[in-house]
Amino acid sequence: MKYIGIDWSQDKHDIGCVNDSGRAEYYQVIRHSEDGFQQFHKKLEGIGLEREECCIGIETSYNLLVDELWSYGYSNIYVIPPSVVTAARGLYGSSGARNDKSDAYLLANLVRTERQRLQPWKPDSLLTRQMRVKVRALYQLTHQITAITNQLRAVLQRYYPGVLQIFGDLKAQTALAFIQEYPTPAAAAKLYRETFYLFLRRHRYPRPHRLLGRLPELQKPSLKTCPDTAAIYQDEAVRLAQLLLQMVKSKLQTQRELTSLFKTHPDADTFSSLPGTGAFLAPALLVKFGDHRERFPTAASIQALAGTCPVTDSSGKRHRIYFRRGCDREFRHYVQQWAKASTERHRSQFADAYWSELLGRDFSLHHAYRCLANRWLAIAWRLWQDRTLYDEDYHLQQRLRRFRPKSVA
Repeated sequence: MKYIGIDWSQDKHDIGCVNDSGRAEYYQVIRHSEDGFQQFHKKLEGIGLEREECCIGIETSYNLLVDELWSYGYSNIYVIPPSVVTAARGLYGSSGARNDKSDAYLLANLVRTERQRLQPWKPDSLLTRQMRVKVRALYQLTHQITAITNQLRAVLQRYYPGVLQIFGDLKAQTALAFIQEYPTPAAAAKLYRETFYLFLRRHRYPRPHRLLGRLPELQKPSLKTCPDTAAIYQDEAVRLAQLLLQMVKSKLQTQRELTSLFKTHPDADTFSSLPGTGAFLAPALLVKFGDHRERFPTAASIQALAGTCPVTDSSGKRHRIYFRRGCDREFRHYVQQWAKASTERHRSQFADAYWSELLGRDFSLHHAYRCLANRWLAIAWRLWQDRTLYDEDYHLQQRLRRFRPKSVA
């Protein structure tokens, strides 16, 4: 068996190979190109090494090199977290010196010594990978929309506060269209009631009569805007409104595409059955779990990835429990949003009961949400492993059985 470590970068990859005893066999640098990949394959073929005999360690799965290795028949690929590589450097030298070559050999040795603790990487199905891209796009769009909305709100507060008074949600398409058509207080002052009504109908505002009565608030603001100030800021407001409208439409289209893909996934019913998941969180959780059940052999493994379970530091008389920082922060955001959603509008009696218990123990809100998310992940993991649906009655019965007072003889 040969162990290969690949220290990847954008333009080139450093490759180190060690044998079973840890002795260096060869070192190679290839370009990030088809020719470079072929040089790697020819090198292994030249020394008579079969693909099944290669165990490859790399720090990322988001690289074309990983796709190339898998398509070429290398099935023993291990994705090693960068934090593990950083922590292991001290085992191979105390000076702190490092370079790409030493990191390649370090990855190879980590695969050699820690392979039994690592899960071999396997690509998810095409459908799951397509969904993962959509989920990531929606996550990024949400943050970008929030940032642009805050910028637009600050500009409007400076010269056009009347828009904020009648349009509570600046992310609404009607509000953004209004800013583009009537970019100044002077333009809004000339707006007739009938014209405003036709504008609302044209943009399919659901209840136009609710806003018609508030038109005077827009045309007679409490604070007068200087014409020079409006001239300065109107172009910026229109630009931000156009950008925000484009992003809002893109988010809606991406969500529709994600929903369509999610409905065809074999695990869709399992994640849809979980209380509070909804149109976005259900597929977001699914793509974090993935398709391969062996990747997370226990509930604790996926709880650690999401960062919902704490870290215990215990040695001798010292026993400390602290917040887990090394995790998939995007995943943690999803599960905490799920925990919040499950406690809203009494979606789950199980979540309500557990939430009340946590608050009764004087937990902070963030700590309580994290604990509830941790419990939900354990339930979701069991359902995912068994390919079954969530049953609220069953989990309520399990909770009652767990907290049933003991009979006194």
